[in-house]
Amino acid sequence: MANKKKTIKKTSAASRGRLGQVFEQIVEKARKQSKKSKAWRIAMLGLYGLGLALWVGLVLYAIEFAVAYVMVKMLPAESWSSALTSSVFQVIVYAITLVVSIMVPWWALRKKTTRDELGLRGAPTWTDLLLAPIGLIVALLAAGALTALMMAIMPGIDWQQAQTVGYNRSMMYHAGNFILAFSCLVVLAPVCEEIIFRGWLYGKLRFRMPAIPAILITSVLFGVMHGQWNVGVTVFAMSVVMCVLRELTGTIWSGVILHMLKNGVAFYFLFAA
Repeated sequence: MANKKKTIKKTSAASRGRLGQVFEQIVEKARKQSKKSKAWRIAMLGLYGLGLALWVGLVLYAIEFAVAYVMVKMLPAESWSSALTSSVFQVIVYAITLVVSIMVPWWALRKKTTRDELGLRGAPTWTDLLLAPIGLIVALLAAGALTALMMAIMPGIDWQQAQTVGYNRSMMYHAGNFILAFSCLVVLAPVCEEIIFRGWLYGKLRFRMPAIPAILITSVLFGVMHGQWNVGVTVFAMSVVMCVLRELTGTIWSGVILHMLKNGVAFYFLFAA
């Protein structure tokens, strides 16, 4: 039995090794070809960026659907109107998404993701604390200008649509629910989303391509994943600023703080004002 387990482990490791070798061969071939043709290089970079973006997007949507399906089957319908259920749902989705989006490519391609690639080097600094509110002001001004432009281009869209966040005022009938909602929306979501988008996705893209296309791919996907035009435009502008902050600091910490500030302000107006 022990020999059988060792054989399975060796086979699994060999399979991952072969996948990594195939990936390296493809990348090396693309590099050689890129020296001959600039158009080919741009096309390969575009496909690489699209592939990573699709991977993150599909993982998020698939896990949300799967977790919702399982919880609907397991829990009574009335429990879905509780803050506890919404919080458990978000914690599970973020936890599984982090593991799958980062660890599966690592396992399959044997390409270790480092703390530097994730932008998690060191701890938050005073510079991060200073840049975050400045970045938030810039992001909100950019979001306002971009929203005004989009409203002029696409007047038929409901630009005042309320954002769906998984909670509503009727849930906030005692302090425990308020704390749960605050923890998920203002702490958990910013940390996890920054690790996934400005951490893993942007880090991988930036390793292969210049900053501008990496910023655009990350930010467009981040906007699309929010599922609403008015929210998508705002978070697109936020993502651009947070990617720039990562370029300036080398970490995601200023972006995490900016994201927390933005969600904290939104939380106040949604549930406390």
